[in-house]
Formats: sequence, structure tokens, C-alpha cells
Amino acid sequence: MSLRKYIGPKEFIRKVMWIAVPLALQQLLNSAMGVVDSIMVARINQVTAVGTAAQIEILMMTIGYGAAAGAGIYMAQFYGAKDHFNQRKSFGFGVMLISLISIAWMLAAYFFGSALMRFYIKDTAVITASVSYLSIVLFSYLPGALTMMFSFAYRSIQRTIVPMVIGIIAMSINVILNYGLIFGNFGLPQLGLQGAAIATLIANVTGFTIHLMYAYASKQSFVGTLREMFFIKKDMYDKMFKRTYPLIFNEFFFGIGGTLYIRAFGTLGTKAMDSYYVGTQIANVFMFVIMGINNANSSMLGAELGKGDLTEARKKGNYFIGLGLMLSLMTSVIILSSARFLVGLFALSDPEVIKGAILIVQVFSLRLSLRMFNVIIFSSLRAGGDSRFLAFLDAGILWMVGLPMAFILVGVFNIQNIALVFLLVQSEQLVRVVIGMKRYIQGTWLKNLTQEIALEG
Repeated sequence: MSLRKYIGPKEFIRKVMWIAVPLALQQLLNSAMGVVDSIMVARINQVTAVGTAAQIEILMMTIGYGAAAGAGIYMAQFYGAKDHFNQRKSFGFGVMLISLISIAWMLAAYFFGSALMRFYIKDTAVITASVSYLSIVLFSYLPGALTMMFSFAYRSIQRTIVPMVIGIIAMSINVILNYGLIFGNFGLPQLGLQGAAIATLIANVTGFTIHLMYAYASKQSFVGTLREMFFIKKDMYDKMFKRTYPLIFNEFFFGIGGTLYIRAFGTLGTKAMDSYYVGTQIANVFMFVIMGINNANSSMLGAELGKGDLTEARKKGNYFIGLGLMLSLMTSVIILSSARFLVGLFALSDPEVIKGAILIVQVFSLRLSLRMFNVIIFSSLRAGGDSRFLAFLDAGILWMVGLPMAFILVGVFNIQNIALVFLLVQSEQLVRVVIGMKRYIQGTWLKNLTQEIALEG
């Protein structure tokens, strides 16, 4: 098998960079700001409280990602087909779904916040602090979710600079307000943990407001009147939902699985969880590479499929496989070599937590390299609407391989080293590589979905 078909030409690389770099920078800055926030929270000894409360938002955004991604499949293909009428319908479809999801999660957090926190951790002091933070930050769920939908819309039309700029503005507001409201700087009240929650709420509302105003002021192709966006015929809605609901279920069960990992790791104690949360924050900084290449792949392949050029979609898909392999190796080396330095930025005082965090980051170097390659496969399958198999490959493998292994290692074999447990459960990523690559090569994902929907207007 020739390897040359996996090496893209210069024009391909330039196009990928044009789409991926703004998204990657946005993700990098977002993760970096998250680290800065964690450092500030660490100075008031509330890392675990915020990390535990954040699991609710992470789960909500994970499920919302499925709805946005489902709408994004059609937005990208209708963009390739130059069908703005149905592109607006696709955007409205995504807005409706993601709004319902975020409101449901907001109500759950409001009425059952304490019970949800007890699910993750048993420390009474941590639960109390987590609920205090959650009671404020839950109001940021809806604007945060709608902001994500706007970001998906811009990705589908390959204008990724817009969400990057708006994201930078919102993140800057968040960090500045965190510094002011947590510690009482800039003449603001010293609110500690609640100050961090208020800062997040204000930043999310600001980001959504700017998105809404800019989209209409600049007359983006995916926005229109309420009727143009939200009046969707049942036949069209059913066809879009058929491709979308597996992604929602995938993200739901993947998100639940991720929280169950926290449940398994949480039995190892607060110090182990401190190490895990710090390591996770650092690893998230490097997610920018994965997010950038993932979204470039989805939008570029989706546009080609929408045009009906399946041969070109296959060719570009191969280029992304090669690019993903190279970037995964580079990312792994960088994380391994910088683990100790990055953990040192948190100014942790407990040697046991420091050692654990360094080991967790080193394990993440393996996880992220494998995850990056898998995400390339996922985004290719998603671009063509192969969402049911994607759900099996992502959430299914987690529940069949990763989670059972985590609970067996902790509960049956009583392994107390969180880094070792985390390392062993990465076998799920290897299983995905083998099965996912076979599906990709089969080419069943190469479909023009715009032909499924009767074009109107």
C-alpha cells in the first residue's frame, strides 16, 4: 500500500491551516485560560470543588456537542451545495436541540445539585463548596451552549476566525473578572469561589450576545428570520434527527462514562483527584491540536460530500489520516518533555499530589496521541452521516472496554495508583484505532446527505 496517498499537497495543508489554526488557537487559549483559572482557584484551595461541579457542565456541553455536530453535518454539506435556505433550517434545528438540552441540565443542577455532587465525591466540605459554585454557574449553561452552536455554524462555512475572536474576548473577560472577584482586586468584592462562578456566567452571556449581534449585523448565510430558521417541515426534521440522535446518545453515554471514570478514580481519595484534575487541566491545553484538525476535517469533507464529489472527499480524508498521525506523535513528545514544568506552574504544596499530577500528564501524552488519530476517523465518519457506527466506536467501546477495566482495577485488584489505572484503561483507544480504521477504509461514510432532503426555496 502506497503511503503517498496519505501525504497532502501544499494547497491542502494551506487550506487546513486556514480553517484549523483559528480553531486550534481558540482551543489553546480556552485551555490556557482554564489553567489560569485553576491556578487562581488552587490558591484558595478549591481545585476539587470546582472540578467536581464542572463535571455537570462538561456532561451538558458534551451532549450539546452531539446536537451541534448533527446540525453541523448538514450545514457543512448544504454549504458545499450552496443551499443557504436549508443551511438556515439546519442551524435552527441545532439551536432548538441544544437549547432543550442545556435547559434540562440547568434544571437538574438547580434542583438536584447536592445529590449530583455526592455522586462524585464523599467529602462533605467539598460537596458544600461545589454546590455553592454550581448554584451560580448553572445559569451560564444556555448562553454557553448557544455560543457553541454559533461556533459550529462558522466552522461549517469555513470562517473560523470569527468564533476565535469572540472566544478571545469572552475568555479575557472571564480571567479578568476571576482575578477581581476571587481575590477582591480592581475594587471588586472578594467573593472567593462564588466570584469564579459569577465571572464564568458574565463571560458566557457576553460571548453569546456578541455572536448573536455579529451574525445578524454581518448577514451570515446561516441566520435569517425566525420562520426561515425554525419552521422546519416534519419530513426534513425527521431526516436530520435520524442522523443526529446517535451523536446525541453517543455524547450522552460518552459523557456519563467520563463521569463514571471520575467515580472510579474518586474512590482513591482527594489527593488522587487533585492530581487527576491538575493533570487534566494541563492535558486540555494540548486539545487545541485535536480540535483544530477535527473541525477542519469535518468541514472540508462535508463540503466535498455536499458537492457530490465523493472521490475528492476520499482523497482529502486520506490526507487527514496522514496529517493526524504526524501531529499525534509530535504532541506526545511535547507533553512528555514538558510535564514537570507545567505541573510546577500550579504551585502545589503536597509532594504526593505533585508526583501524581506529573504521572497523569505523562499518561495523557499517550492518550492524546491515540485520541487524535481516532478523532480523525470520527470526523470523517461524521461528515458522511455514519453516526450510528460512530456512536458504537466512541461511547460503545468506552462502556465495553474502558469503564469495566477501570472499576475492576480499582474495585477488584485494589490498585491505588491512579496513574497506573489511567494508563491501563487507555487500551480502549487502541481498540478504537483497529475497528475505526477498518470502517474508514470500507468507505461506507462517503454519502451526499443533501440528496436525502428535498430542496426547497
